[in-house]
Amino acid sequence: MNPPKFPSLVGGLLALLLLASCSNDGTQKAEDVLPVEVPSIEEEVPPPLEVASLPFTAPLTGLPIKEISTQRPIAVMVNNAPQARPQSGLTQADIVYEVLAEGGITRLIAIFQSHGDVVTVGPVRSIRPYLIELGESYNGLLVHAGGSPEAYSIIQKQHKEDLDEIGNAGASFWRDKSRKAPHNLYTDVEKLRAGADRLKYKTEVTIPNYTFRTNDELITGENANKIDISFLLKGYKVSYQYDAASQMYKRSINDSAHIDLNNNEQLQAANVIVMGANHKVLDDVGRLSVDVNTGGEAMLFQRGVMIKGNWIHKTDDLIRFVKDGIEVPFVPGTTYINIVPNEPNFDSHVTVTNAE
Repeated sequence: MNPPKFPSLVGGLLALLLLASCSNDGTQKAEDVLPVEVPSIEEEVPPPLEVASLPFTAPLTGLPIKEISTQRPIAVMVNNAPQARPQSGLTQADIVYEVLAEGGITRLIAIFQSHGDVVTVGPVRSIRPYLIELGESYNGLLVHAGGSPEAYSIIQKQHKEDLDEIGNAGASFWRDKSRKAPHNLYTDVEKLRAGADRLKYKTEVTIPNYTFRTNDELITGENANKIDISFLLKGYKVSYQYDAASQMYKRSINDSAHIDLNNNEQLQAANVIVMGANHKVLDDVGRLSVDVNTGGEAMLFQRGVMIKGNWIHKTDDLIRFVKDGIEVPFVPGTTYINIVPNEPNFDSHVTVTNAE
């Protein structure tokens, strides 16, 4: 992206300076010269994202950090029903997944690793088998309130390390009386780490990391200023609008800004992935099986550009976006990964504006 030019702005400022420093007969007088603060062009142009001001980078965001961190990621199942919005803590997540649960409602999986410990997160909701897979792909500690019978079977038989509000970790959660249950269950990262210590879970792990672009790296692809995503229900639409000033995609739900209740900031992402996966209804309740292993079609959006490719998920690794078999680096920052059904077809769930 080329930086904007300001010929008219600079010319106008110079003209004002000359007028301010001349007398009526056009001759300059020293006593007439007034100090005029001229804003530098650098102040008008949003600076590119700094990625090398500190010696290390966070493994999941690529953003600068003071020291290498092997602190275990925490994977929180976040309620995304209308009554649960706005949620708390999502602006502090490194990675956020959105995927269908039953009834056409989506669930969010927020992965916290590099942004510090004192952050309220919630509302917290129940877990499913495919949510276990996604959280564990980061070697993450699973945080939830209840779960499907299949999910509980996996957790118990495979001895998964989890913090469950209705099971082993009630003290790590609280209810907000200003909201109605079950949309009012909260926790914070500090309490979760304390709960993990109490249960003698691993606190440091090997964290799979992504590859990241350099600050001045050119991204080639199709223009993509806005992304509209539909999952299942016609009345539910997620949108990401590109903001050139911040070089971020701003997230909305049903054309309203999706806000973090903690700080009243709109959710945003440096990278947005939309990936297609096979979905299967399992029972009369509408519980789903979502295939997050086989791979398939995907789109990656970054810095106003769309790249078409595929997603892959190898054993003991993260889901990765590839083009022609080669992993495409992320832009440093938060990444949102939206998993949509392949039915009736992948493209039917995504509308891209300004894509050539």
